[in-house]
Amino acid sequence: MMAEVREGLRYTRTHEWVRVEGDVAVVGVTDFAQSELGDITYLELPEPGTVVKQGESMGVIESVKAASDIYAPVSGEVVEVNRSVVDSPELVNKSPYDEAWLAKIRLSAPEELERLMDAAAYRQFLTETAAMA
Repeated sequence: MMAEVREGLRYTRTHEWVRVEGDVAVVGVTDFAQSELGDITYLELPEPGTVVKQGESMGVIESVKAASDIYAPVSGEVVEVNRSVVDSPELVNKSPYDEAWLAKIRLSAPEELERLMDAAAYRQFLTETAAMA
């Protein structure tokens, strides 16, 4: 089964998604990432006020299988963190694009969004990645 890829979001090669709301990027991990990781048991997210840089680690996601870094898809200041997903990490498995957003980042360099993939490019990336596996 192919992972769900939503239109209107931007995607990274490390399987984070971004939904832009004004000057804020809502960030989460993709359906593909949660399915690869399996049952998610723990999330470590940056505190509001933290400044993150595109491509750098901004947190950790742990599952029964592995621990992985969560990479900032954009640069800016973390303005909000989803506390409910920290308290209930399994939300990432249930609802990666809706309930389980991870953080909101006020964009300091909106042009960075151009470096991210749209839904069609991300689907292609997943197809190529699967072909290599």
